[in-house]
This record gives sequence, structure tokens and C-alpha cells, in this order.
Amino acid sequence: MHRRLSEEKVFKDPVHNYIHVQDEVIWSLINTPEFQRLRRIRQLGTSYLTFHGAEHSRFSHSLGVYEITRRIISQFERSGYTDWPRSEKMVALCAALLHDLGHGPFSHSIEEAFQMHHEDWTCKILLGETEVGNVLREISPDFPDKVAAVIRKDYDNPIVVNLVSSPLDADRMDYLLRDAYFTGVNYGTIDMDRILRMLRPFQGRVVVKESGMHAVEDYLMSRYQMYWQVYFHPVTRSSEIILRQILRRAKELYRSGHSFCFLPHPLPNLFQGDISVTDYLQLDEALMQTTFMQWTREDDERLSDLCSRFLNRKLYKYVELDSPELEMLDEIRNAFRQVGLEPEYDMEIDFPTDLPYDVFRPDGGVRQKQILLLDRQERLREISEVSDIVRSISGLHRGKTHLYYPDNKLCAVMERLPRPVARIFEQRK
Repeated sequence: MHRRLSEEKVFKDPVHNYIHVQDEVIWSLINTPEFQRLRRIRQLGTSYLTFHGAEHSRFSHSLGVYEITRRIISQFERSGYTDWPRSEKMVALCAALLHDLGHGPFSHSIEEAFQMHHEDWTCKILLGETEVGNVLREISPDFPDKVAAVIRKDYDNPIVVNLVSSPLDADRMDYLLRDAYFTGVNYGTIDMDRILRMLRPFQGRVVVKESGMHAVEDYLMSRYQMYWQVYFHPVTRSSEIILRQILRRAKELYRSGHSFCFLPHPLPNLFQGDISVTDYLQLDEALMQTTFMQWTREDDERLSDLCSRFLNRKLYKYVELDSPELEMLDEIRNAFRQVGLEPEYDMEIDFPTDLPYDVFRPDGGVRQKQILLLDRQERLREISEVSDIVRSISGLHRGKTHLYYPDNKLCAVMERLPRPVARIFEQRK
């Protein structure tokens, strides 16, 4: 059984004011090397190159998700909701705290480059011979499996899963507030206190009291705005493209037998696709940026150029492509090749999409992906059936196709490009 701390620990936090730690197991988990590593992983990946304040870490975000989950559970317990089994409290708190444990350097960019998912690594860390795993096993031998099941979203108590992973979960509420704070934008300033007061455990899941609908509308609009103004910012996308190209080029060189001037452990294991949990936990952004700095002196001109661009913020420029221009992509690629550019690296097409809210589809089986409102007669209705605002943004695919390219290289060969291709770039200078 878990024990209470003799004296509550608190973290001063710019978003939640204070984060309260009352249980020994939570305090022990925070002080493991695996959790402390999250201090060295930025929450927003490469967004610091666009928003200079976005230096916050997965560590601070994970503490925030834990704090929101703790507040929700405390509210359930104070209100005496019988649908909430108190025995599940520690499972939910541990899953909230540890949900991002498997993130690698620069978060989603490295996942795309190596076709891996941070949730899988989180579960491997929880279930492996790690200090985090040892702390969890002190509660009970099967406790790591319970927490991993919540991360995988197949835990047998959907209320616990809802708290950590749902359209209105502690994870999303913290990152909207935290990312807005550190990027300096106003879109993420949601009324979280109101939302938390309106949450109820009901019929095996977390729902929202109908009188809290307007606060949820505001939350969904904030999420919509944050995606397009912050998460999908075209400059951030440019930095992500260059980062992915660095990792792709390095992997190509490694597999071709290239002799690197600098290749620290455990990068060879990563490039081979055979990296252990112990080695994976050595990957952080300090290691990667040190490596990139060394690779600016690498013999391979492509890798050297990409690393210099990333470290010195010499990012690719971009143009928006309309429908007629999208039909010219093969022509653009061929034109690039003819003038000595490599379309595999010197151009990339990017079309960001997001579903701000996944509307109800009777045949879709997406009940766990819905926000359900509970009215006074204890009837449940999906929020887009009631809210005109939510209905207006439900299922929207918004965004423009961008073509990214190295401006200095393209300018050097612009006069040799066919006129229809050159015109695409000239008219948007």
C-alpha cells in the first residue's frame, strides 16, 4: 500500500501556482532518473526557434498533468460520487505523472524519423528494469502493468483512462495553458477551474455537467487557435523538416558505412533500429545538439549544411501552393534536378491538418472520443449536438499546402528554372 508523506511537498509553478505532492510513491517517482530526464526534453520540440520563450520541459508539463488529475480526483472524493472507485486513485495519479516518460529528444520529430511512438517507450520504461518500474512494483507486482494499460488506453476502468486520455483530459488542459503561457499567446487561457468543477464520473466515463458547456466551448476554440497559431506555425514546421532531414541523412550515412567524425553512444543503436531501454534513456536534447554541433564539421556536405541551418536558425523558406500549382509538383521536382538541386532534401511539401473536435458518428464507435454533456434529467448528449460553436469547427480540415526550400540554393539557380516553375517562387518573395 502507498503511504502519505509526513509533510506535503510543493512545486512552485507558473501555470498552477502550486503543485502538491502528498504521497510517497509520487515523490519517489519524481526523483527517479527516468523522470528527471524529462527536464532535458523540451515540451514543444523545435518551437523555441519560433517562440523564444518556449523552453519549458516535459518535466514541468508532466507535473502539471499530475496536478490537474489530483484536483479532479479530490473533487470527486469530496462530492462523494459513487461512480469513482477511490482504490484507483494511485493508478490515475501515476499514469498522469508518467504519461510522457517515453518522449525522445525534440519529441514528435524523432518519432517520425525513426517510426516509433513515445507511448510504446513509456510502457517499456514502466515495465522494464528501471527505477520507475521498481517504485511501481513496491505498490504491488502488477502495478506497472496497470499504469501501462492506462497509457495504452486499454485499462479496464475507462474513467481512469478518461482522466489522462480523452478530448477533455488533464494532458490537454495542461499543455494548452502551459504552451500559451510560454509562447506568449492568449489563445490557451481557458477557464480550467470552471471545467474541473463541472466534471462528473457517470456510467463508466467522465462527463461534463451541461451548465459547463460554455467553458468547454472556450476550451475547444482555444485548442483550435493554438494548433494553427502555435503547433502548426509554418516556421516551426520548417525547423521540424530540417531536423527530420538531419536524422534521415545521418541514418543513410551510417547504413552506407560512412565514417563519422563524431558518433556518440547510443546513436549507432538508434540508427540500427535496435536500441534498448537503457540506451534510449540516454537520448536527450543536450546529446543531440552537441552531436549536431560536431556534425557541422562533418565531411558530408549535406549533413553539415543541415546541422548548421538548424543550430543557427537558417531555416528553409516556404511558399503557399494553390491547386493548379499542386498539379505541377512533378514538374517542380524535375526542374530542381535539372539545375543540380536534390528534391529529396531541397524541397518538402507540408500540409498540416488537425481535427479540433471529432464529432459524433453513429457508426464510428468513437464514444470515448466524445465530450458528453449531462443534463438535469441525467441524459447524455454529445456536445456538438447542443453547441453551435462546436458544430461549426467540428471536423474542419484547415491549412494551406506549403513548399519548403533552401532560399540561398534556389536563388543561385533561379534563372535556369523553367519560367512556370520560377514564377511560383518569384511572385511570393
